[in-house]
Amino acid sequence: MLQWPKLDLFYTQQPNNTPRWKSILNMFKPINTIAIIKKLSALYLLSALFTLYADSEVVSFNRHIRPILSDACYACHGPDANQREANLRLDTKEGAFAELGGYYAIIPGDPSSSKLIWRITHPDVDQRMPPPDSNRRHPSEAEIKLIEKWIKQGAKWEDHWIYTPPQRSTLPEIKHKEWPLTPIDHFILARLETERLKPSLQVDKRTLIRRLSLDLTGLPPTPKEVDRFLDDQSPNAYEMEVDRLLTSPRYGERMAMYWLDLVRYADTTGYHSDEDISIWPYRDYVIKAFNSNMRYDQFTRENLAGDLLPNATRDQKVASGYNRLNQTTAEGGAQAKEYLAMYAADRVRTTASVWLAATVGCAQCHDHKFDPYTTKDFYSLAAFFADIQEVGVYGGNSKREPIVLLPTKEQQYALRKIEETSLQLQEKLNDPNPQIQEEQLEWEKETLSMLDSSDPVDFAWIDDEQNNGGKTEGEWKFINKNEGPVFSQKFSRKQHTEKEQTIQHLFQGANRKITLSKNDILFAYVWIDVEKPPKTIMLQWHDGSWNHRAFWGQDKIGFGEIGTDTNAHRFMGKLPQSGQWIRLEVNLASVGLEPGSKLNGIAFVQHGGTAFWDLAGVRTTRDSQVRSLHPEKVLSVLPVNHVIRTADQQKTVSEYYRTITPLLDETRNKLSNLQKEKSEIEKESPYSLTTVSVSPKTTRILPRGNWMDDSGEIVTPNTPTFLKNIEVEGQPATRLDLANWVVSPNNPMTARAFVNRLWYLFFGTGISKVLDDLGSQGEPPKHPKLLDWLAVEFVETGWNVKKMVKLMVMSNTYRQSSKPLQELIERDPYNRLLAHQSRFRLDAEMVRDNALFVSGLLSPHIGGKSVKPYQPEGYYANLNFPKRTYKHDHGESQYRRGLYTHWQRTFLHPSMMAFDAPSRQECTAERPNSNTPLQALTLLNDPSYVEAARVLGERIMKEGGNTVTDRLNWCYQLVLSRKPNPKELTVLTKLYNKHYKQYDNNLVEAKRLANSGEWPIAEDIDLSELATWTSVARVMFNLHETITRY
Repeated sequence: MLQWPKLDLFYTQQPNNTPRWKSILNMFKPINTIAIIKKLSALYLLSALFTLYADSEVVSFNRHIRPILSDACYACHGPDANQREANLRLDTKEGAFAELGGYYAIIPGDPSSSKLIWRITHPDVDQRMPPPDSNRRHPSEAEIKLIEKWIKQGAKWEDHWIYTPPQRSTLPEIKHKEWPLTPIDHFILARLETERLKPSLQVDKRTLIRRLSLDLTGLPPTPKEVDRFLDDQSPNAYEMEVDRLLTSPRYGERMAMYWLDLVRYADTTGYHSDEDISIWPYRDYVIKAFNSNMRYDQFTRENLAGDLLPNATRDQKVASGYNRLNQTTAEGGAQAKEYLAMYAADRVRTTASVWLAATVGCAQCHDHKFDPYTTKDFYSLAAFFADIQEVGVYGGNSKREPIVLLPTKEQQYALRKIEETSLQLQEKLNDPNPQIQEEQLEWEKETLSMLDSSDPVDFAWIDDEQNNGGKTEGEWKFINKNEGPVFSQKFSRKQHTEKEQTIQHLFQGANRKITLSKNDILFAYVWIDVEKPPKTIMLQWHDGSWNHRAFWGQDKIGFGEIGTDTNAHRFMGKLPQSGQWIRLEVNLASVGLEPGSKLNGIAFVQHGGTAFWDLAGVRTTRDSQVRSLHPEKVLSVLPVNHVIRTADQQKTVSEYYRTITPLLDETRNKLSNLQKEKSEIEKESPYSLTTVSVSPKTTRILPRGNWMDDSGEIVTPNTPTFLKNIEVEGQPATRLDLANWVVSPNNPMTARAFVNRLWYLFFGTGISKVLDDLGSQGEPPKHPKLLDWLAVEFVETGWNVKKMVKLMVMSNTYRQSSKPLQELIERDPYNRLLAHQSRFRLDAEMVRDNALFVSGLLSPHIGGKSVKPYQPEGYYANLNFPKRTYKHDHGESQYRRGLYTHWQRTFLHPSMMAFDAPSRQECTAERPNSNTPLQALTLLNDPSYVEAARVLGERIMKEGGNTVTDRLNWCYQLVLSRKPNPKELTVLTKLYNKHYKQYDNNLVEAKRLANSGEWPIAEDIDLSELATWTSVARVMFNLHETITRY
C-alpha cells in the first residue's frame, strides 16, 4: 500500500540536476508492511467471523455453509460428473442427503454421525478431506463448528439464491422510523439495529452535491450549482438536483463508461495486428439509450438481436453491433475454424457475464465444477450466435463487414437526389425506341455468326476502366497519354512505390467472368520504367483461389512462396525490356488452369519501382469471346426464330440488349456516374459494424474445447437445462428468443445482476461483492432481502433504469457521511453493513475529465468518433502488422471526455492504464482500484494534465480576483467545491511565493511551462505569474481529494 504525499511536499522545486521523478518517489516513505499485513489479517478475521454469525444464531445454508462447501468440496463433489468422487454430490439437496451404502454424508440433527464431519475432522491427513493434493482450502475450525451447528439445527437446505426467483419482502420493522427516506433505508436500518449499530449522520450539502454530481455525470458541480443548492432550503431541493442531473446528457456518458467495460467495447480488433475498426456509433447508441431511459429489457433485445426485430431501425442495427465487439484476427496462417470457435466461446462468456453475472465460460471444456452449467449448456448457448455472418480470418485493413452505413444529413440528402435522378434515367432506359429494335436484329445476326467460330481474337477483360464488377483493391491510378505511356485506347494504369515493397491492384468476384477454353492464352501489356524499374512483376488469376501466378525478374514477391517453381509461383523469365510496351503471355497449364475454369479476378503485382499496366485478358476464339461477353440465357434464345419465341424469351433478349446498345450509352454512362458518386459518398459515410443473420452454422459440443474434434454431439440453440427452458415451437430458437428469455420475469438472474451493479456504482461495493459471479464461487448477498426487493421493483416498474438510480441516490443510506467512526472500522472494516457511505478513487476517464472540466477545456459535444489525446512518442513502436505511428488529434477533439478516447486493446493509452482502465479484451465488471507512484507522475507530467493546469492557471488569474488569497479561495471552490482551511491556505501561499520568485528569475522556464499543449495562450499575459499559477493548479490536480469521490 502507498500513501499519497502531503500537500506541502507534493510539488516542490528541485535542484536543476535532480529529476522530478526521483523527488516524487522519495516522497513515498517506507511503510511497515508486516504491521499492515497483521492489521489487515486481524480485520479480515473479524470480518469473516462477523459474516458467519451475522444475522442470528440460526445458521443459513446459502449465506454460511454453501460458500465453505464450494471452496473446499465442490471440485470433487459438485456439478461436474466427470470429476465427481465417491458418488457424493454436495451441491444438491438430493445428493447431500443421499444414502451412500450404509452411511450418510449429512444426518440432520446428528453431526457426530454425519460422515461429512468425520471426514473434514479426521486426524489422519490421508483420510481427511479435502485431500492435501487437491489444492483446495481446508475449512477452518470456526467453519467446521459452523457446519456442525447447521447440522445440529436440522441441516435446513436452501437452493442457491441466484437460481430461485426473487421475492418482494415486506419492509422490515425498525425502531427509528424517522430515518428511512426510501424502502432501501428500511432494510439497511433493520440490519444495523440488529447489530446494535447506528447509521452515520447525513453528509454536509457541499459534499453531497459533489458526490451526486460525480456519481450521475462523472463531473464535479460548478461553484454556481453548489451555491444554488446551498441556498435552496426547500424540502425538495435535493430531489430537484437529482432530477436535474438525471436529465443531463452527461448522465448517459457516465453510465456508458461502465457498460462499455462490460461489453468489452474497443476501437480495435485485438490480437496480434489490433487494427482499427469503426464501432463508435455503438457507443453513441448506449449513451443515447441511457439518456432516453430506454427500458432495460428493450435495450437487451436490441443489443442481442436488434437486427432480428421487425423492420429494424438503423439504431437497432447499430445496437446489434454488440455481437461484433469480440476480438478478431487477420493473422496470416491463422485457422478460420479455430477462430470461429473462439469467437463463439467469447460471446457465450460475455453474454452470460453481462446479463446474468454467470461464469458459464467455465463449462467450455467440462461441466462447471461449482455451478449447474454443463458443457452442453455452453454449446447450446453458442448455437444462438451461429447465425452471425462473419469469417474466422479477416483480410488486413478490412472493414470487418457486415456494416451499417450511417450517412450524415448532408450525405443523406445527396443520396436521395442520386436515387431520384437514377429512377428518372432508368425510366428513360425502358422507353420504347424503334431504332433500338432494328439494331437489336442486326446484333443478333452478328452474334449468331460468331457462335461456334474458332477464329482467334483478343478478349479484353480490363482496359480503360474496371467494369467487371466484383471487389476492387489497391490503387487503380489511370493516366492519359500526357501523363505517361498508353497502349490501348485512352488510359493506362501507373503503379509506383519508392520503397522496396510489394504492391498490387486487383479485382476479384467479378460479375463478368471468363470461362477458359482449350488453347487459350492469358495476356497483359506492361511498360517497365527505364529509370525506376521494378525488380519483379507478377500476374495472378483468381478462379476461387489466387494460386495461379506467373512472375518475371528476381524472385522477390512472396505470394506462392519464394524459391519455388509451382503453379502458384511460376517463373517465366527475366524482367521484360524497359521503355516499351511488352505483351506478357501465359498458357493455362503453366499456372494450373484448365479448360472450363472460370476466372473472376486478376491482380497486377510488382516489387518496387514503376510500371505501367494496360490491356489484359485472354487470347481465345470468337465463340469463347462471345460466350464470355454475353449471358448464356441470352445466347440460348438467339437461335430461336422471332416468330415462335415466347414472350419471356423476347423479354430476355430485348432487356439485355438495352444494357449494351450504343444508343443508350449516354444514359447508361450517366447512371454509371451516379453509381460512382453514390459509391464515393458511401465510402466516406460513417459506418458501424453490425450483425446480419444468415443460415446458422452447425454447432457441436467440442470435447475438451478442442476445435479440431468434430466427434461431439450436434446441439441446437437452448438455455441452461436446470433453468426454465426457452419456449419456442416448431423452429430453432433465435437470438431474439434468447433476449426474451434473458429479460423474462421468470429469469431469476438478470434483474439481480443489474441492480447489484447499480448498487456498486453508488455505494462502492455490490450487495453481492463479486459482480461477475453470483454463483457458488461468488459471495452471498449481505442484504439478500434488499437485493431481491430491488430486483422485483426493477422488473415490476418496467425495467426503468433511471427510476432505480433515483431510488438509490434518494435514500438516506446514500446520503450518509463517508467518514466512519472507529467502532465501524473495527466491526465492519469493509462497510458491508453500510452504516456510512464509501469513498473511492474516480475512474481513469473521470480523473482526466475533471481536470479538463475545471480548466474550461472540456468539450460539451456528446457522441462522435473516438479521439486521440496526447500520448508519449514511440509508444506504438511495437504495434505491428502494420506498423503505425500515433498522431494525436487537434482542436476540440483533443478535449473530449475520456470515454471517447481511442481504445487500443493491446496498447491502451498510458494515462488510462495508470488509473486501472481495462484493455477490454474480456468483460470487466469491476476495475481494480490501485494507488501508485505512476499515478502521481501521470498527474504531474502527462501533457493533458499540464495543459489543463496551464489553462486553469489562466482562469485563476482572470476570474479568481486580485489577491493570492482570493485566487486560492476561488480555485478551491472550483476544483473541490469548498474553500481551503487556514493551513491549506498557508501552504499554498508559500508555494505560490516560492514559485513566483523562481519563474520571475527564469523567464525561459516560465515560457516553456506556459506554452504547454496546443491551446492558445492569452495575449499580453504575465508569463511568470501564469507559470506560478500553473504550478499551483498542478498541485490541485494531485490532491487525493480531487480524484476521490467522498
